[in-house]
Amino acid sequence: MMQSGWAQHKIETPAKLVKLNEKYEYIETVQKATFQYFWDFAHPISGMAPERTATPNIVTSGGTGFGIQSIVAAVHRGWISRAEAVKHLQKMANFLGKAERFHGAWSHWLDGRTGKMVPFGEKDNGGDLVETAYLVNGLLVAREYFDANNPAEKNLRDTITKLWESVEWDWYASRGDGHLYWHWSPQYNWDMNMPIRGYNECLITYVLALGSPTHAIKPEVYQNTWKKSDFYENGKDYLGYKLKVGFPYGGSLFFAHYSYLSLDPRLMQDEKTNYWQHNQAQTLINYKHCVKEAPKEFGYSTENWGLTASDDYNFYDAHSPTNDNGTISPTAAVSSFPYTPFESYQAMRFMYLKKGATLFGKYGFYDAFNATKNWYSNQYLAIDQGPMVVMIENYRSGLLWKLGENIKELQIGLKKMGINKPEYPTGFYMYQPDPETKDVNLTKHPDSDDFILDFAVKGSEPVEVFITDKNGNKQVLVASTSNLKGMQKVHFKAKYGTYKATILQNNTEISLTIHLK
Repeated sequence: MMQSGWAQHKIETPAKLVKLNEKYEYIETVQKATFQYFWDFAHPISGMAPERTATPNIVTSGGTGFGIQSIVAAVHRGWISRAEAVKHLQKMANFLGKAERFHGAWSHWLDGRTGKMVPFGEKDNGGDLVETAYLVNGLLVAREYFDANNPAEKNLRDTITKLWESVEWDWYASRGDGHLYWHWSPQYNWDMNMPIRGYNECLITYVLALGSPTHAIKPEVYQNTWKKSDFYENGKDYLGYKLKVGFPYGGSLFFAHYSYLSLDPRLMQDEKTNYWQHNQAQTLINYKHCVKEAPKEFGYSTENWGLTASDDYNFYDAHSPTNDNGTISPTAAVSSFPYTPFESYQAMRFMYLKKGATLFGKYGFYDAFNATKNWYSNQYLAIDQGPMVVMIENYRSGLLWKLGENIKELQIGLKKMGINKPEYPTGFYMYQPDPETKDVNLTKHPDSDDFILDFAVKGSEPVEVFITDKNGNKQVLVASTSNLKGMQKVHFKAKYGTYKATILQNNTEISLTIHLK
């Protein structure tokens, strides 16, 4: 079965009957339980997501944006009804319209009962543009998904548009120095003094700030702030994987998640990097560090990996290969399903089966654990639960990525940033082989219970796609055709084992060694 990756705009509800398999059950269990944080634990008055389980009345703007996209995924999966979701989101949108705002931006934390700002720090008592971006991104995804021509969904869309168009992104670039700033408050003005520089988790802020139809910043603000950083350009190899932008070893893994909940990195490339290849390389570096480089006493393995910002035994830290104290955060590997399906599933299954008694609860995986310290978090955090639900869904169906591709303001912002859809050469664009073994792992998709091979076709010459086993037996996946162009995927069944996948075009072979697991 063939699918074109360029034309997956239509949103289809999953089949009600799936060929039952163990992987489907595990993934469905984890994703559904994690979603409940944003449904059962949502604040009863505001409908927003509490920052963490210990502070149920302090709700978080950014985490709520992640939660909104989780609610969209839940409707898609049939866990809640469309009408229930619309009612809940309308309550939330109404609350946000009455909440305290700072030139249109919301604070990081709000009082879920009143909408008043709750200080995140001594001087962080005003608008937070990055958290606002996460929230607005979620609202725009909901506006795109709930597209029915009925009064409830039309009212929701209208309310969201008013909220979105009243965010004054340009105010946060009004200091006169050509920079975009993270914070502003009436009491401390610009004292936080944090230009939003790259490369990190904040890319979506610029997409929205440039795509705003009412308060857009100028493109040169993006160039002069985001790209003028000590950690924007890189160009070095780490454990065999190249990073063209970003921190050494890639930084915390949430960099590859927060801005890509609705932005499909496969469709993003600028003059510096291809964002799919960057995010996947960062994920593989994180994985390789845990497996190869980290101190053995941490107990990491091919099943026990994933470093990102989370709680730890010292309270909270941005864990990464260069800041590793032995703390594993489930959201790191689980939110990386689109980039590393096999490795992420191995980690998820290990944490559920081997650590589940202390690590898995009502709302999915607790925030983190450190085996060497015998420390296990007893809390859930909105900003860690949300990406797991959303990125699992992007792996399963591409739902949020498809919605994001249809949101015109996101696409306007990307274009102004010089981020365009790449024209991939014929080949296996989705994969980065292991630098040592020169191969990749493929695992069965949980919903179709078969293998999927992604590839790209450029040019008009016919292509044939096939796999060959170790005995030379050939299985044709795509018979010779000239009707394919761009991103493609083919579903197939084969026995577990090692194969050579080949694309034949114009007497040229492009090959990839794959392990079906």
